[in-house]
Amino acid sequence: MTTLKSKLQDDLNAAIKERDELRSSTLRLTLAAITKEEVAGKEKRELSDDEVQKVIAREAKKRREAADAFAQGGRAEQAEREKAEGKVLAGYLPKQLSDEELNAIVAQAVEEARAAGAEGPRAMGAVMKIVNPKVAGQAEGGRVAAAVKKLLAG
Repeated sequence: MTTLKSKLQDDLNAAIKERDELRSSTLRLTLAAITKEEVAGKEKRELSDDEVQKVIAREAKKRREAADAFAQGGRAEQAEREKAEGKVLAGYLPKQLSDEELNAIVAQAVEEARAAGAEGPRAMGAVMKIVNPKVAGQAEGGRVAAAVKKLLAG
């Protein structure tokens, strides 16, 4: 078992012992998503820590989207629950980049893309190819794309 998955399992056991319903249900759902990912496809396989982290990030994103949907639907109690679950999952993800750090990485990538001959809004793809490996797991795709668009337009 990978170290991140075993940490999730250990934390789930601790949460159950402490009767922490929010934490235990969140970790159960996340471990179920990991297991589902492991058995998807033709053969069962063990996920690496990076793949487990991607599953956790996907689950956290689902929680954020659900919280927004509940908030817009006037269901504040469910929105708060989803946000709380998102915070539990955030503890297992790498620290997110600040806007300043993200903009610095994007600015450097724009310079690299311009040096390679990519100009204007059409350079978006080239810049994203440079930026994505550098910020993997530390910034959401939408945030990265917005920063790239802003710098290319400006």
